[in-house]
Amino acid sequence: MAEVSTDENAELSPDLPDAVDSVAVARLYGEPLFQLPLDLYIPPDALEVFLEAFQGPLDLLLYLIRKQNFNILDIPLADVTRQYLSYVDQIRARNLELASEYLLMAAMLIEIKSRMLLPPKKTEDGKEPEDPRAELVRRLLEYEQIKLAAARLDKLPVLGRDFLRAQVHIEQSLTPQFPDVTTVDLREAWLDILRRAKLNQHHKISREQLSVREHMSIVLRRLQGQRFVEFERLFEVERGPAVMVVTFIAMLELARERLLEITQAEAFAPIYVRLAYTPA
Repeated sequence: MAEVSTDENAELSPDLPDAVDSVAVARLYGEPLFQLPLDLYIPPDALEVFLEAFQGPLDLLLYLIRKQNFNILDIPLADVTRQYLSYVDQIRARNLELASEYLLMAAMLIEIKSRMLLPPKKTEDGKEPEDPRAELVRRLLEYEQIKLAAARLDKLPVLGRDFLRAQVHIEQSLTPQFPDVTTVDLREAWLDILRRAKLNQHHKISREQLSVREHMSIVLRRLQGQRFVEFERLFEVERGPAVMVVTFIAMLELARERLLEITQAEAFAPIYVRLAYTPA
């Protein structure tokens, strides 16, 4: 670093008036700096400003055409190519790799322009030759349609960007809600009782007159004064399947007449039977 004399230190002291400090290039550690150091290195890409950003050669070409209201079906290739090459020269000065695909499009524009300058040659079948700009126009129109469609999609509301999903907390009722007992649950419970009843079979042959109404009364008496009775306890397994069938039919008849309720605390839980509550 170059040494600074005492007089120069006095000139760079922080007690300088504002008029002198205003012409300083920068301030270093609180002191004004009147000229940049000779050994200061600034990278060439330290600061770049892009006035226009394009997504590729077609995007740039379409921008030049639409900006000057050119007819896309009758492109003035000379003017467009001249403006296009001026932009490509700016890209080449900063990033040669990025300019490669733009140079390819520039070569295509020059080729199309040269073909337009030559006398047209008729095809073998005698028809007029196709306009050399036709393929380029087709690509530009397809690209413009895709670009407009992408812009419309981008305007659609997006979760997390334009709106948030509403969340509402609903307090559950403190009253327990017991699941309904379905016919499938009753069938499974009934089959389970029948399977256990087969383990307690008697070989006594007798004929017994069974009444559904009588067993309805028996079931009601057994439930009298009881808050809940297990479904299985209402069957007299030792009396055989016939009595159990009549008892089951009696329970179904009582349930149909709303004289008893069949409940279950949760799925696959034991089934309970109680007398139906009748308000006064």
